[in-house]
Amino acid sequence: MPEFSVERMGRLEVWTIQGEARRNSIRRALVEELQSLLDRVSSDTSTGAVILTGAGDKAFCAGADLKERQGMSEDQVRALLVNLRDLLGSFERSDCTFIAAINGLALGGGAEIALCCDFRVAADSAEIGLTEVRLGIIPGGGGTQRLTRLVGPGRAKDLILTGRRANAQEALEIGLVHRVVPLTELRKSAVELAQSVLQNAPIAVAAAKHAIDQGIGLELIDALKLEHQQYERVLKSEDRLEGLRAFAAKRPPEFKGR
Repeated sequence: MPEFSVERMGRLEVWTIQGEARRNSIRRALVEELQSLLDRVSSDTSTGAVILTGAGDKAFCAGADLKERQGMSEDQVRALLVNLRDLLGSFERSDCTFIAAINGLALGGGAEIALCCDFRVAADSAEIGLTEVRLGIIPGGGGTQRLTRLVGPGRAKDLILTGRRANAQEALEIGLVHRVVPLTELRKSAVELAQSVLQNAPIAVAAAKHAIDQGIGLELIDALKLEHQQYERVLKSEDRLEGLRAFAAKRPPEFKGR
């Protein structure tokens, strides 16, 4: 059985983890299939945005499949974490925009997947936590670094060192998620957010995404150089000229991603 169902809506895709009985937990097959999906959209400009969510109403992704993990050697666990880190980096390297629609628990590796998305929309019943210390480990897919960059070291330590879960309202207040909505409105809210991105020039959206993601760890002078490089990318695009024509004609632009 596939680990994901894929639904196409124009330039938007919805990827749903099909593991409700195991709380959509992460196993080796899921990592492999998700990497294949990411490789496809990253090389196919017809997909501009992806919504990632979990089956059911209990869990977005509750982290590692501990039953599978118990049967793995240290070397196998180490190899899985290397693959997971590479996988999560693919979210950030891609020109595609990713939205996590957090429909329930997002714990451990599940929270790390959500952290790699460009946007996080949470149901009001959702809970998010990097709970690994309760199992004698630490976040291994980049959670210590990405959460710190998102909410600051103080809040990151509060969550990671205690292993506690943040409810949706706290996650919103500290900037861990962008929107909180009733569960019944989660998909609608995520789709609306995706469409608000997709209406814009694809090359410009991708360039702005990379300027932000890659620039955050640089000194300002180097980050400004990076921004200039990304601006050069859009400056040479046909979409930039279309934007000017549409503005002059007072009509909606028809961007082609060229």
